[in-house]
Amino acid sequence: MTKNDAAQNPQQPELEQEQEQEQELEQEQELEQAAEQEQDVEQEQAADATSNASDRLGELELALSQAEQRVTDANDRAVRAVAEMENIRRRAAQDVEKAHKFALEKFANEIITTVDNLERALEIAAQAESINQNFLEGIELTHKGLLSTLNKFGVEAVGVIGEAFNPELHQAMAMQPSADQDNNTILAVMQKGYTLSGRLLRPAMVMVVKN
Repeated sequence: MTKNDAAQNPQQPELEQEQEQEQELEQEQELEQAAEQEQDVEQEQAADATSNASDRLGELELALSQAEQRVTDANDRAVRAVAEMENIRRRAAQDVEKAHKFALEKFANEIITTVDNLERALEIAAQAESINQNFLEGIELTHKGLLSTLNKFGVEAVGVIGEAFNPELHQAMAMQPSADQDNNTILAVMQKGYTLSGRLLRPAMVMVVKN
């Protein structure tokens, strides 16, 4: 710009200065807008990252919960399987024990019937005026042998004169007063009873004192 031009237009420098200021202001605004946009982008990216992390965390928590549930279910199945096997083993043992006891009971009942017959024979022999001693000794030995065999298998006789009446072991067939025996004691045994390993096979048929 020449001196003549400045002289002709004295406001020209001011206009140029204003234009420069406006340009600088526009540049600053553009920079601010760019910074705001960049900040918005960063915030969106951060929000997306947070959302993705939250979603991933939720997926991991769900997977962990499902895995824990599968482990719990597997443990429950294992516990039930062990319990079922224990029940099967116990039932099998009970079945074997019942079968053994049933067979032994049947055997014992057959033997005690024979013992009853031998004891009746001995009672008759004791009342006889004369009897072959060899025959009597044979009956006594057979009786003792059968009792010994029963004892080996846990079979014991119950029902003894003078002991207290027990309704779980004895069956009262009659009652009679007695001056020699206490009340509610056994006065006479009509037929012996037997137990098998403490369990009643047959009650003793007895006469009970009733004073």
